[in-house]
Amino acid sequence: MPGRSPRVPGSTAVFAYGAAAGLAVDLLVGDPRRGHPVAAFGRAAAGVERALWHDHRGWGALHTAVCAGSTAALGALAARAVRNRPAAGAALTSAAVWAVVGGTTLGREARAIGGALAAGDLEVARERLPHLCGRDPHSLDGPAMARAVVESVAENTSDAVVGALFWGAVAGVPGLVAFRAVNTLDAMVGHKSPRHRRYGWASARLDDVAGWPGARLTAAAATLAGGNPRGAVRAWRADAAKHPSPNAGPVEASFAGALGVRLGGTLSYAGRTEHRPVLNGGGRPVEVADIDRAVRLSRRVTGLTLAACVGGRMIASALKRRNA
Repeated sequence: MPGRSPRVPGSTAVFAYGAAAGLAVDLLVGDPRRGHPVAAFGRAAAGVERALWHDHRGWGALHTAVCAGSTAALGALAARAVRNRPAAGAALTSAAVWAVVGGTTLGREARAIGGALAAGDLEVARERLPHLCGRDPHSLDGPAMARAVVESVAENTSDAVVGALFWGAVAGVPGLVAFRAVNTLDAMVGHKSPRHRRYGWASARLDDVAGWPGARLTAAAATLAGGNPRGAVRAWRADAAKHPSPNAGPVEASFAGALGVRLGGTLSYAGRTEHRPVLNGGGRPVEVADIDRAVRLSRRVTGLTLAACVGGRMIASALKRRNA
């Protein structure tokens, strides 16, 4: 009608268009090859660590607050700059999603290792494995590397994709970048090395909290998308709590059940040997072909996650309007 102002898309539409576009760009080109924002954050966080490091939890908590807090603040300032500008907001969301998710690169690295294993070239597979996970490749034979790749695809689907989308749906661009910052800090200092046992405690605990909802969403999506929902639910319920990580447990167990394979067991990581519990003990050993199956499951999980996040925002907006 004449005189009526044009309808401005709401924040849910901005998030939906922006997140879908960011995932599409990631699917087409993968991670930025140069000037990756996550790598820049890592260099800055390493500089903060050099300035603050003390063998004390309090100093580590300050490190976490400075790095994650400043990242969230920058994200909030950027989001505020495009407020009430839907196209700019969608573009910013798209750029943030592309910067923080890593699903395509995850799949490429996994398939590259799978190709080397299928060709019987264990040395090439060992050279590429550190691009995907921190395990000692020289201690692994072919089947053990295949299992490590499937486990890494499962865990990184939660860390590098689903968790970011969840917090993006909850808090927009600040949620996207803050989650990625927390996850990166955990990878940098959240392990139990002598230097980081105390200093990295806060980063590790914050990552556990931030990753909790994304891990459960990943497990639920894998259950729905994996073609074996009973097996996924059974493994999730029976074995997830056995895993030393509260978030990797549900994800790896549900992937194991969905794929019908057995995960877990002995591994060498960061110079030490760990004997982790077996997940989905009734499954068969991992084969090289399961790497591609895990990657395809990861992509289906990503699609379901986007739909769930957009749907959740739509429901929340409807409830808000109803209660207004």
